[in-house]
Amino acid sequence: MLTHNQVPKQELDHRLAALRQTLSEKDPTWDMVLIHSKINLYYLTGTMQDGVLVITPDTAVFWVRRSFSRAQTESLFGDLRPMRSFRVLQEAYPVPKKVYIEWKAASLDWLNLIRKYLPFEPCHNISPILADLRAQKSAYELACMRHAGAIHAEVLEQVAPTLLSEGISEAVLCADVHRALLERGSMGISRFNQAFGEDVLGICSFSENGLYTGAFDGPDGIAGTCLAMPSIGDNNRLLRSGDLVLLDIPSGIDGYHTDKSVVFFYGDLDQHPKADQIRRAYDFCAQFEQTVAEKMTAGAIPEEIFLELWKTVPEEFAEGFMNGGKFLGHSIGLVMDEPPVLARGFQAPLVSGMTFAVEPKIALPGVGLVGTENTYEVTPTGTARALTGHILDLICVKN
Repeated sequence: MLTHNQVPKQELDHRLAALRQTLSEKDPTWDMVLIHSKINLYYLTGTMQDGVLVITPDTAVFWVRRSFSRAQTESLFGDLRPMRSFRVLQEAYPVPKKVYIEWKAASLDWLNLIRKYLPFEPCHNISPILADLRAQKSAYELACMRHAGAIHAEVLEQVAPTLLSEGISEAVLCADVHRALLERGSMGISRFNQAFGEDVLGICSFSENGLYTGAFDGPDGIAGTCLAMPSIGDNNRLLRSGDLVLLDIPSGIDGYHTDKSVVFFYGDLDQHPKADQIRRAYDFCAQFEQTVAEKMTAGAIPEEIFLELWKTVPEEFAEGFMNGGKFLGHSIGLVMDEPPVLARGFQAPLVSGMTFAVEPKIALPGVGLVGTENTYEVTPTGTARALTGHILDLICVKN
């Protein structure tokens, strides 16, 4: 018996129609689209099974290798069919002349296997069209993200400070916060759009560990559980008085993520030798996030927001701002780091229904990382709406 929410059929029908219409406007001569990545399969069919979704101008069939029975239970997509191998594609379709595939997701092994039975040449990229469609969220998608954001706000703003205790490790604190999210219905994973984006629980860093940088293009620093897992937190770094505590732990409902970061000071901030610098940096980030939200209006250009606000960073914090990253925020939805980005090169106007995580952060040498982050919805008019609660003041937690 299915106990989870299904993606509504009307939602799936609308997405398929929008894909066909958008592709036909760009290229009226297209013959076929092949989708096989689990994220786009979920977006278009409502289930994450192994197989290939074959879309033509007149038909759309999700050929499922495993598990067909689960696909039947979960998906309200119009045409699901079982297949033992890709040979069925040779039997069901003539060789298409113009095929679109997901370049980012397609391996050479997968492409060669498909071409064994459908020997098309060349192949074109459907990924940018799908990214544009996914960027503007529907009412259903926004409802999922608002639910995720409400859980996020409760756990990171109210529960997380109560979990701080002398001697707890980064990894265990991260797991404790993650458990609190799960207990309230969060889906328990965060998915990324890039090879170095591998995460489950999120990130917890104390003081100097927040200054570590890695292959992932984000401002957070993290030592990780080991060299092979630069995420979650360090089991050997224990919380002590005088530590900055960074928690960047995602929430999610029915596939849709929200992103939020909080920073606490454990102990008496007035006793820290760089208390004034910490306060100045944190207060700048808090005001900066609010300013970005005010600029994210429908019709605004992401690159222009970036260029206008980047130059307002005080010289004192210029080197450590975003810890080497060159962006102010990123679109978010079925993955944490969707396009567009509040950065150079993104010139398409924002539209109502887009969602962005805005995360100004500053690395303070010898101290740690401070900053804020919330997920926002672009509205038809006015300031973007926060989905994940508040921009907090810097909270000192004392036991």
